Amino acid sequence: MGDRFQVFALVAGKNLDVLYSQIQEFTPKVVVVADETTLELLKNRLSGSSLPRHRWPELASGPKSRVAAAIEPSVGFVMSAIVGVAGLEATYAAIRAKKRIGLANKEVLVAGGELVMRAVREAGAELIPVDSEHNGAHQCFRAGRRDEVTRLLLTASGGPFRDTPAEELARVTPEQALNHPTWKMGRRITIDSATLMNKGFEVIEACWLFDLPPSQVDVVVHPQSSIHAMVEYNDGSILAQASATDMRMPIQYAMTYPQRERAPVARMDWTEPRTWTFAAPDVEKFRLLRVAYLAQEQGGSATCTLNAADEVAVEAFLAGRISFPAIADTVEETLARQPGSEPATIEEVIAVDLASRETAARILRGKG
Repeated sequence: MGDRFQVFALVAGKNLDVLYSQIQEFTPKVVVVADETTLELLKNRLSGSSLPRHRWPELASGPKSRVAAAIEPSVGFVMSAIVGVAGLEATYAAIRAKKRIGLANKEVLVAGGELVMRAVREAGAELIPVDSEHNGAHQCFRAGRRDEVTRLLLTASGGPFRDTPAEELARVTPEQALNHPTWKMGRRITIDSATLMNKGFEVIEACWLFDLPPSQVDVVVHPQSSIHAMVEYNDGSILAQASATDMRMPIQYAMTYPQRERAPVARMDWTEPRTWTFAAPDVEKFRLLRVAYLAQEQGGSATCTLNAADEVAVEAFLAGRISFPAIADTVEETLARQPGSEPATIEEVIAVDLASRETAARILRGKG
């Protein structure tokens, strides 16, 4: 793999420690960071390093530089992994430039699914999902025709509060919510997994990726996290994709598709006894999953508002300003207050996102 791919650009936020080590390892030609302040800090870090100036990458910051890196003619593959709608503009531009996209940012489709998928069709770009569930579904869909599919099943671990009584959730702390049972992830996505909002986002993403209505996408709780997705065909056959909980496999799959190459991940030992369990999610206790289905069925800007409100509410919970159940309260109230619309451009999607964040922030101020 190492001699097959070369890193042209690294796009980061503000985590300079990781970025600096990656610059040393991959020697990219371009590095883009979040803002001018971070850019100056990076320049100072490089100036004090042993890296000769002639080996420095071209340094830039901000959204326009992210877009420029994504559409660079020499780039063939773009990994869209920026958290939130911050990655939407660059991903959309890369799609229109006919790049192959490894999609690890679900907000791209949650916020702008209709526009993004239309651009994929018009440009003839490739959009390969990296999330383990959608990547697993992508593999299962290769077994038959799309019109033979009757149902897609996405699995969920159930999060750390799967067995916690609903009346105890108000006492949940951020530290407890950040203790995911099977995956190591960023703070927001870990909280979203605890509320099952992340699974709701995955339902929305799956609807756009695989051209399915919400009624054909089901969620099942599978605490062992060994099966990532299942596709049911009209003859009753169900194909499941199972693998270790290691993101290197789906990342490599997206980069090398349609070929399969050996990945440096643990193999499942089928000689060892194991038990896999499945159950329906509790949408009364974790009501954001149900809200996500309703938002996708509503269409238009609803899912963009859903994402924006959730991000604001999760930040408030992590800061200790609201309780765990108040995350869902805030999201539901924001959806009720924020007027719906039909965004026709990416700029309009971003405007909806900003307006929805402001609505959620006002709601939270009222709760304070």
